[in-house]
Amino acid sequence: MNGRLGRPTGSSRGGGDADGKEQGKRMADAHAKPHHDYHLVNPSPWPLVGSCFAFLTAVGLILSMHAKEMALGRFGLPLLGLGVAGLLYVMASWWIDVVHEAETGDHTRVVQIGLRYGMILFIASEVMFFVAWFWAFFDASLFSNEAIQYGRVAFTGGMWPPKGTEVLDPLNLPLLNTLVLLTSGATVTWAHHALLHDDRQGLQAGLTLTILLGLCFTCVQGWEYAHAPFAFKNSIYGATFFMATGFHGAHVIIGTIFLIVCLARAHAGQFKPEQHLGFEFAAWYWHFVDVVWLFLFCCIYVWGSWGATIEGATG
Repeated sequence: MNGRLGRPTGSSRGGGDADGKEQGKRMADAHAKPHHDYHLVNPSPWPLVGSCFAFLTAVGLILSMHAKEMALGRFGLPLLGLGVAGLLYVMASWWIDVVHEAETGDHTRVVQIGLRYGMILFIASEVMFFVAWFWAFFDASLFSNEAIQYGRVAFTGGMWPPKGTEVLDPLNLPLLNTLVLLTSGATVTWAHHALLHDDRQGLQAGLTLTILLGLCFTCVQGWEYAHAPFAFKNSIYGATFFMATGFHGAHVIIGTIFLIVCLARAHAGQFKPEQHLGFEFAAWYWHFVDVVWLFLFCCIYVWGSWGATIEGATG
C-alpha cells in the first residue's frame, strides 16, 4: 500500500514532466496562433511618434500665428513644416502596416466588421463637420436682418445675398463640376463592380477615370475661386461660401489621393474579390463627397444665389 500511495516512481515522474512539456507547448502554440477571429495588434511605435509630431505641428502653428509678438515666433514655420512632414510619414508607415496585416490574414471576417463600423463612424463625424458649415450658411442667410445681430445687418444690408454682392452663376462652372462628380461616382462604382467579378482591367480603368475626374473637379474649382467676384475677407457671404466649398474641395483632394493609392495597390494585385476593404472604404468616402457636393450645389449655389446679381449678367 505504501508503494502505491508513496512518492511517485522515476517512470511516473518522467511521464508527468512529458505531460507538462506537452501542455506548455499547446499553450505556446495557442498564444502564437490564437484560435479566435480577433486581431491582437502587435506593439507599434506610430501612436507615440504620431502624437509627438502632432504636438510639434500645434506648437509650430501657434508660434507662426504670433511670429511678430513672440521671440520664438521665427521657429514657428520650421516646426510646423517638421510636424506636418512627420505626420505624413507616420500616416504612410501606419497604413503600410495595416496593408501588411491584411495581406498576412489578420483581417478576419470579425475584424472586417469592426473596421467597417470604424469607417462608418468616421464618415458620420464628417457629416457633422459639414453640418456645422451648412448651419453657419443658413443662419447667416435666413436671419440676415435679425434685430439682435447688429454687426450682421451692417454686413448684409438686411438681405441675402448681401447688398451689392455679385454671385457665381450656378448653371456655369458649378453645374459642370456637379456633372463631373456625378460621373466620377458612376466610374468608381464601375471599378467596384469589376473588382467583384475579378476584372482587373475594368478595375484599373474605372479607378483611373475616377482619379482624372477628381483632378478635373479640383482644377475647375481652383479656376472658379481665382475668378470669384467676392472675397473671403470682409464678406460674410464669401466667408460662409469659401469655408463650406473649400473644405469640400479639400475632401475631394484627400479622396483623390485615396483612390491613387488604391490604383497602385490594384496594379500590385493586392485586391481580391472577397477582400478589398481599402478600396471599399475609398468608394464609400468618394460617394460621401459626391452627396455633400449635391447639397452644396443646391443650397449654396442655387438657393443662395436666388434673386441676386449674377456675375457677368447684363441688363
